[in-house]
Amino acid sequence: QVQLVESGGGLVQAGGSLRLSCVASGPSFSNYFMGWFRQYPGKEREFVATTRTWNEHMTTYADSVKGRFTISRDNYKNEVYLQMNSLKPEDTATYYCAADCVSGRPSSTSYNSNYCYWGQGTQVTVSS
Repeated sequence: QVQLVESGGGLVQAGGSLRLSCVASGPSFSNYFMGWFRQYPGKEREFVATTRTWNEHMTTYADSVKGRFTISRDNYKNEVYLQMNSLKPEDTATYYCAADCVSGRPSSTSYNSNYCYWGQGTQVTVSS
């Protein structure tokens, strides 16, 4: 059974940093896109970042986080990370780890519907 578990959320002041981690149990996701999404109260989940390998063409960021957030992964550990720097109050949200529905997708995807496996979410709160 596939399970994704996030950790690392918390409260931080604006300008600070947090590192989110996601551990996947079950099959190896080494050839799957794994990404991060976030959700504001009452809003739909939105794309943050995704990556399949270290190839820059396989890593994509939302414009709102580009240059501040970095996604990385350790395929041996079946883990994915989100390093968040220069945090802003508008980054306050529940952050979710997700894994693609299919293996070997030829290009990155930011669509929620293309991710079949989701974690339970971790809250990030940035105070001004």
